[in-house]
Amino acid sequence: MNFTSQLPRVYPIIDAAQFVASPDPLTAVVRFAGELLKGGATLLQYRNKSADVRHTLSQARELRRLTLDRAKLIMNDRTDLCLAAGFDGVHLGQDDLSPVAARQILQAAFQNVFGDGKERLWVGFSTHNVDQVREADRMPVDYIAVGPVFATVSKANPDPAIGLEGVRQAREATAKPLVAIGGITRANCRKVMEAGADSVAVIADLVESPSIATEQFLRILG
Repeated sequence: MNFTSQLPRVYPIIDAAQFVASPDPLTAVVRFAGELLKGGATLLQYRNKSADVRHTLSQARELRRLTLDRAKLIMNDRTDLCLAAGFDGVHLGQDDLSPVAARQILQAAFQNVFGDGKERLWVGFSTHNVDQVREADRMPVDYIAVGPVFATVSKANPDPAIGLEGVRQAREATAKPLVAIGGITRANCRKVMEAGADSVAVIADLVESPSIATEQFLRILG
């Protein structure tokens, strides 16, 4: 399967932390996702680092209902919740379950339900330097995320920014689909793609006007 061809140029991340102050966080998360879809998003990642499992799963299942047959949906960190909510894959960090273990779990679960169809659940993996990219290149992952490219406020303790040169080095280190993340905006996304990324993951620059911002990202990146 050619995953590069399935990877859209814009990869929005829905960070539940952005909506905790809302009177109804669940409704706010789902409404935000709907605006991203309206703007043309076809792949979304759901990230919830703070809520308990019950609330995370509740939000995840509502997102699945909204996006079913409209967009692929990736769960951050939690392979178990990916399966429980019927997501299309999981995105793992350096300190999460290993991609090898996640692939085994997802493959076994998927085949148990759907048999040996051509589709399978995705596994993405975060890296923060070229050595980690090289290591990830040997793993059973469908795409590699690298960053932060620029300074970011979306994580409490971010790794050092790698800059555009870091993206270029990552591109040279792998032929796998490459997703750049960290501080990416409409103002700098084209340079990131020109440095070798296949897709850009965006959080903060979608918050203000998610539908319009998604449309503009897609227009800029062609």
